[in-house]
Amino acid sequence: MLPSERLKGIEAFVAAADLGSFTAAAQRLNLTTSAISKSVGRLEVRLGCRLFERTTRRLALTSEGAAFQATCVKVLAELAEAEAVLAAQASEPVGRVKLDVPIAFGRLRVMPLLLRLAERHPALRPHVTFTDRYVDVLEEGIDVAVRIGQAQGLSDGLARRHLGSEHRIFCAAPAYLARRGVPGNRRDLLAADRILYGRSDGTASAWRLGGTDGDEDKASDARLVLGSAEAQVEAVKAGFGIAQLATWLIQQELDRGELVEVLPDFATEGLALQLVWPKSRQLSPKVDALLTLLSAELRID
Repeated sequence: MLPSERLKGIEAFVAAADLGSFTAAAQRLNLTTSAISKSVGRLEVRLGCRLFERTTRRLALTSEGAAFQATCVKVLAELAEAEAVLAAQASEPVGRVKLDVPIAFGRLRVMPLLLRLAERHPALRPHVTFTDRYVDVLEEGIDVAVRIGQAQGLSDGLARRHLGSEHRIFCAAPAYLARRGVPGNRRDLLAADRILYGRSDGTASAWRLGGTDGDEDKASDARLVLGSAEAQVEAVKAGFGIAQLATWLIQQELDRGELVEVLPDFATEGLALQLVWPKSRQLSPKVDALLTLLSAELRID
């Protein structure tokens, strides 16, 4: 039997089972009562069992009918979902879409992509928040969040896509290296003027040197401790010392020669880059367009 023939009568049966009446089912499906009755009857013949106990007052499901109804409801839901996917693929992204991004990464890497997307789809209305705090995607109504670090609190209602990990290098301004000398080994590096990232709790992020745990690095050893990655970049460019920074943050400075990498063998993998979004919204054309663009352009090999 062809798959299309197996589906005949299922919609009429489910409607009649839900409403307990061929007449009510006919009104829901915009058919005649006779058409509903005949469709269910042909289904029963094909299945070889009675699905309803018919009385003059109402319909009642048989045990076989109840079991079949549960299966049919699932099948129809899956078909509706498949149709929604196809419709979403063919639809134009429109309306408001909420995106949450880390401050520096969002400004440097995400905003150019988002402006490109908005230009391509004029009916799209991006709403972007820039924050380095943990954002509860479901609680705050976020459509897509870009996260650097672990995806905290990833519930069953959220999906995640890993885009790679940062590449972190040690860098300095040419003027600083001319004044203090180029570090040639681990001891030279640890003796340099260090510009560290400071957390809100007053601690500083330790350097990681080629897989070591960085225990020798202390906040008290730092020349500067700054609570902004972009402020670190400015301090390094001004010649205050050496910092360990993600290449996405300083690529332009490296290309222009404003910063140079030191001791490449000590470069390390940094934090994970991820997209997080509610599973319930991934069929939306606007969310799908955003996920497709960010996944392709932000991926770190």
